[in-house]
Amino acid sequence: MSSAIAKCASDASGPLLRAKLLPWAAAALLSATSRAFSATSSSAGSCAQAGGAGQGGVAGGEASGGGGNLAAIKELRARTGAPVKDVKAALVAAGWDLDAAFTELRKRGLAAAQKKRARVAAEGLVGVAVRRGVGAVAVEVNSETDFVARNDLFQLLVSKAAAAALSLPPSSSSSVLPQPLPLAELEQATVSFDHPKLCGSRQLSEAVAEVAALTGENVKLRRAFLLPEPRPSGSVSMYLHSSPGAGLGRIAGLVSLSASRAAEKGAAAPVEVAAEDAAAAAAGGVGDGVAMHLVAMRPLYLRREDVPGGVVERESDVLRAQATAAGKPANVVEKMVAGRLNKYYGEVVLVEQAYAMDDKKTVEKVLAEASKKAGATIRVEQFLRVEVGEGIEREAKDFASEVASQVASSS
Repeated sequence: MSSAIAKCASDASGPLLRAKLLPWAAAALLSATSRAFSATSSSAGSCAQAGGAGQGGVAGGEASGGGGNLAAIKELRARTGAPVKDVKAALVAAGWDLDAAFTELRKRGLAAAQKKRARVAAEGLVGVAVRRGVGAVAVEVNSETDFVARNDLFQLLVSKAAAAALSLPPSSSSSVLPQPLPLAELEQATVSFDHPKLCGSRQLSEAVAEVAALTGENVKLRRAFLLPEPRPSGSVSMYLHSSPGAGLGRIAGLVSLSASRAAEKGAAAPVEVAAEDAAAAAAGGVGDGVAMHLVAMRPLYLRREDVPGGVVERESDVLRAQATAAGKPANVVEKMVAGRLNKYYGEVVLVEQAYAMDDKKTVEKVLAEASKKAGATIRVEQFLRVEVGEGIEREAKDFASEVASQVASSS
């Protein structure tokens, strides 16, 4: 219609024709705008309308007449994401009762989701939530494909899971070490949704199952961690790589920092900097920079003394065997082993690694410079790096065979 209006307007050479045409065009534009606004309002209000139908339910009622039937099919299709033929069949079987049809489709979807639980889910997202005085949590939720990971409902699920994890009590109130959070307790946490396809409150485990049913993939809550905030003065900084939205990413880097000033003469211990000062020091760039560094450089240990003795011994044996095979004398072999061990520490120990943003400095040197600038000793207490799918054995798939099987199953 808009192209026809434009053509008529361009062809209208007389003032009388333009006078007649322009009011008609304005009326047509107003009508189209009104319809678009009505459709938007209907979509935006779908979750509120469904609120009275139980957990994620659809507002019930019996549809009558062809127009009512089509409206019921459209509404239930939008709410469940099920194929149109399944939606219509469920409505017919339920006598066009939306509540009953929705319940039946939900049961079918959850049953189908259970069957998918054996399939490998190595994609997904890591959700991160931070709270002052507590620390930061990182929660990994997996899907089978990155296509689902880009779905807004899946992303909302991950954000809700991270927020719920913040409410769980830590296993130790005094430790600064990263702490695994109990998945059984996290799955029982109550989460609330306000989404066109998922509304109301439910346990997190139920929300995971419903998102799996709606997306048609195996969706699973895999793991969750807490990185406590150092006390009494400290902060947690984070960096999220490949982030599709706030608090979400494929790789999460978290680092906790503390700050202290040297003790005055006669004092027994260093004076802790106020929490606000520590947070300001971290926000000044060093905390965020170190978080980004550990995502890029994958350190295994914080300091040299954290490397287990067995690992050091194994590396020494390998290096010693290499030097001996090269025909070096015993005294030279030991010097070579010591030198190569230092190189190994520089590869796996965070504070001894070359800083990702300036490889002429080590992370320790960067911290020393930040400490001098802040007038306090800034120290990395712990770090946590979580990457989607790490440690999961992925299936090698033949794309042509996969497409063929999908076509066969849909026919």
